[in-house]
Amino acid sequence: MNAAIHIRRELILRIVKAFDAGELEGEIDRIAIRLRPKDNPASRCCVYHDRAVLKYRLMALLGVSVEDERDETKMLREYYAELLAKMRSAVNSQELVPAHSLSICGPACSGCPSAKVVSTPNCRGCFARPCVYSCPRQAIEIVDGKSRIDESKCIKCGKCIAACPYKAIVKTTVPCEEACPVGAIRKNEFGVAEIDFARCISCGKCMMACPFGAVMERSQLIEVLETIKEGHKVVAMLAPSTCDQLPGTVEQALQACVDAGFSGAMEVALGAEMTTAHETAEFIERMEKDPKAIMTTSCCPAYVQLVGKHVPELIDKVSLTPSPMVFANEIVKKSSPLAKTVFVGPCVAKRDEARRKNVDFVLSVEELSALLEARGVKVSECKPMKTARPANPTARNYSKSCGVTEAVLAEATSKIPGFKLEAKQVSGIDKKTCALLKLHAAGKLPGNFIEVMACPGGCVNGPCGIKR
Repeated sequence: MNAAIHIRRELILRIVKAFDAGELEGEIDRIAIRLRPKDNPASRCCVYHDRAVLKYRLMALLGVSVEDERDETKMLREYYAELLAKMRSAVNSQELVPAHSLSICGPACSGCPSAKVVSTPNCRGCFARPCVYSCPRQAIEIVDGKSRIDESKCIKCGKCIAACPYKAIVKTTVPCEEACPVGAIRKNEFGVAEIDFARCISCGKCMMACPFGAVMERSQLIEVLETIKEGHKVVAMLAPSTCDQLPGTVEQALQACVDAGFSGAMEVALGAEMTTAHETAEFIERMEKDPKAIMTTSCCPAYVQLVGKHVPELIDKVSLTPSPMVFANEIVKKSSPLAKTVFVGPCVAKRDEARRKNVDFVLSVEELSALLEARGVKVSECKPMKTARPANPTARNYSKSCGVTEAVLAEATSKIPGFKLEAKQVSGIDKKTCALLKLHAAGKLPGNFIEVMACPGGCVNGPCGIKR
């Protein structure tokens, strides 16, 4: 928890409470004022700046992109009214899904200075001069007994940082840029962060990294609340990572969703069972055709986008098997064709996948948690839901790194005695693992089954979780 996460969750909570009280239209423009009254200390330069940031956060919770704002005087209640009108006119829920999952709040962005290597006052101007002698570009000189770095020559290799015995040389970073594995976020001409959606893979790492909370997720919370209110059958599909994040058992989490207003709930791990069966069959088929073939998993939508946009060498090696979310959606639609499905997980990229795969809505674990709290539902106190059967333990373990590998291995060995899987895992997408994936594509690294998770440790550590 930090201040940025705290305020995000507080806003979600207040929106749900105002909605349930039938007061959202009249209350939404007052939320920022109530949270930042003029006589209270400001978090930024002034209370009015604080309120502006809160307004844009509320816009994102209404599913509105800050980048699309054309009239700064437009009230939040007007955006809310437009959303309701759009819901009434939409032919299907896919028309309501935002084109992009992330948005930048300009007033919240600090305009961080560009990354550079700097010498701090801790420099002792030692006789050995290890920083000077370690620099491959002669970018360091001693002036008045202190090291000075010429930025025009410095290549930020970090050799001087490692050489300094006093740790007096440090590298400053731009957190969002440093976290992005594909260089999709940069400052624009005004010094404000900007996302290049042609490069973005929706991994959410920039959102987690920004200390100012300037990167925001565009929500579908209002659409879900309105759809439930209108009396539609709305089924919550809880990802294994969601069940890991909530207290109590899986069955208690499912019942909590029903107690909070959903018509029904299911665990996406049941869909993961289908993913395991299909992916195992696909892998065996590929190996029979070519024993030297490589197949990677396809469950992580951020990884799938990474391949499509940045590692095309792997396109034909990515499994064609649908993700557990897609199979879970099929299960619900088969039994109730008119039902609306709501996938719940800690992942930003699932919003993009849902748009492509006809899943009606996506909520984050944060949003579900706030919804439960606002409606007084405590998961650990709920009576466990009676289900036809629980999902297999290996399917429930999909949320953790190596979970998919273990599930495929168990499935394969149950069919082929003595089956051997030469598996490798990529736990977290970053610049280094992107390079490793390219080596795998070129056949320069061992392994025939590669499990890739964008988040270190797996989905359970996704950017929209409530604990890590």
